[in-house]
Amino acid sequence: MDEATIEVRDLRVVRGGHEVLHGVSVSVPGGVITGLLGPSGCGKTTLMRAIVGVQRIASGEVRVLGAPAGSRGLRARVGYVTQAPAVYGDLTVAENLRYFARVLGAAQEAVGRTVGVVGLAGFEKRLVRELSGGELARVSLATALLNDPELLILDEPTVGLDPVLRESLWGTFRELAHAGATLVVSSHVMDEARRCDRLMLMRDGALIADDTPAQILAATGAKDMEGAFLALVGSSERDEVRAT
Repeated sequence: MDEATIEVRDLRVVRGGHEVLHGVSVSVPGGVITGLLGPSGCGKTTLMRAIVGVQRIASGEVRVLGAPAGSRGLRARVGYVTQAPAVYGDLTVAENLRYFARVLGAAQEAVGRTVGVVGLAGFEKRLVRELSGGELARVSLATALLNDPELLILDEPTVGLDPVLRESLWGTFRELAHAGATLVVSSHVMDEARRCDRLMLMRDGALIADDTPAQILAATGAKDMEGAFLALVGSSERDEVRAT
């Protein structure tokens, strides 16, 4: 639990001449669910892409499971679920999973096991384009689980889902963490903070908090995470004014 799964040091990312991440440094512990929360456009996806190793960086360092992010040896150890489902609508659930198992070099037996983990047993012959939003999110998650990754990076996995489906999906995340996986889950919905063991709060390309939910609430004196976020934003703005 104390050993860091992800180490980010002074990370800067520049896109189109605009600095998107401003010297971000953070250490993510293993075996827990870490929430990456903040408003849309604050840099959450960019940070996640850097952790996965698919984002060009201007400076800094990102290490994952002891190796540089994006290293060949990490491909089977890190699962990544993007905001847009990366599955084929004209294939069935099982056909998608068999295809991605071949791409990832996973055993074909993993298909049946993974279907069970994400709660899609009985859906194997359904075309993906006929699935609901929640079912589609589960297929995307299943593709990332085929290799039993040690680290799962989930970018806004519950966006657009109704409360019942969100609850069910978070139950799956918790089961994965209990089984030993490390999860980083991004969201712009502050009430999802209570589901996480640890939180990273972002605003305008910078981290404004990195602690447990309870400690963030205690430090700000807020009743909920939205209030805590607003208090932290106000504090950072005052610090910026004093620095000018």
